[in-house]
Amino acid sequence: MLDLAMPGFFGVQKRLADAEVRLNVSIQSNLATQKFSAGFSLQAQQNPDCPIIPGLPDDVAKFCLVLLPRKQLPVIGAVCKRWRSFIKSKEFLVIRKEAGKIEEWLYILTGDLDGSRNHWEVLSGLGDNRMVLPPMPGSKKAGFGIAVIDAYLFVIAGYSVDIGKECVSNDVYQYDSRLNRWSTLTKMNIARCDFACAELDGFIYAVGGIDSHGDCLSSVEVYDPSINKWTIIESLRCPRWGCFACSFEDKLYVMGGRSSFTIGNTKFVNVYHPESHSWNEMRSGCVMVTAHAVLDNKLFCIEWKNQRKLAIFNPVDSSWNKVPVPVTGSSSIAFRFGIFNHKLLLFALEETPGYQTLLYDPDAPVGSEWQTSSLKPSGLCLCSVTIKA
Repeated sequence: MLDLAMPGFFGVQKRLADAEVRLNVSIQSNLATQKFSAGFSLQAQQNPDCPIIPGLPDDVAKFCLVLLPRKQLPVIGAVCKRWRSFIKSKEFLVIRKEAGKIEEWLYILTGDLDGSRNHWEVLSGLGDNRMVLPPMPGSKKAGFGIAVIDAYLFVIAGYSVDIGKECVSNDVYQYDSRLNRWSTLTKMNIARCDFACAELDGFIYAVGGIDSHGDCLSSVEVYDPSINKWTIIESLRCPRWGCFACSFEDKLYVMGGRSSFTIGNTKFVNVYHPESHSWNEMRSGCVMVTAHAVLDNKLFCIEWKNQRKLAIFNPVDSSWNKVPVPVTGSSSIAFRFGIFNHKLLLFALEETPGYQTLLYDPDAPVGSEWQTSSLKPSGLCLCSVTIKA
């Protein structure tokens, strides 16, 4: 890893400028070589003893690579195996963060107005720039879980929209936001849909849901990305489905949903403690939540029965605060949340003439928290995640 504090590094401006020039020359040379002499190029570039960029120390070469704009990373990763391996590494993200080059992008699963198709698209916040992701593997799904670890998006289980809930899946897909490509991971132990899903300390938890027989689940499993493995852990005391999960202060919170098909929506919150591998319950939950997001260590929700108020949960004292949403007109208009630049975005879940994306800034002075944003998906926002890379 590059030591940014090493003596004289930032003072050697000419060396860094020369390095960036060499990087551009190296990219063009490598791409040309791969096009016309693919066999020779791959053999040389996949040799682990070869320098990352010929003529440069590896620490300087790595620093040159992290300076590149995010949109260029897929092309850079195609140059050679060593570049691709470094771009995919945690070291790349660490150096990029130290260099102040991390870019925040908002990934939105966008549906057509008629509901027939959907696609993932990216909003970078720079003007109206947007990018459509390659199609996700498998059939069109609903009731799946999503999570983000480092620069990876995970899409987990769910059911096939074309077939119905009798076709519940245990498939897991991973999207690499640096290389702009999908891959298939190890399947879950239990196929499930309409379950709670969240990341905690670098692991992904899948809680409850409905299985392929239509039964409500109490089972819980956790995914370790370092070994690509799902493991069954301590179950909930009661089955739960239609719920959601979030993490605070090294604990996993499961809220909303129902505990069975005959009992109404529950206000109980299941809290998982990884250090003791145990669950406990608390009563101060939300019911029938239609949108949720975590921002600045607080949970923001909108409940089905009240689409005109934000419910904000503070895990420090387990308290809730209600904030009015400044929207006039039909109270039936629902929202989906997005997080961008430490602010909460409210995307309308149906086409609403004249509606501008609402933006809630929790750090703004009192009375100035609500603004509007130019960020808006091309269709209906079904769900969204923020990935920094």
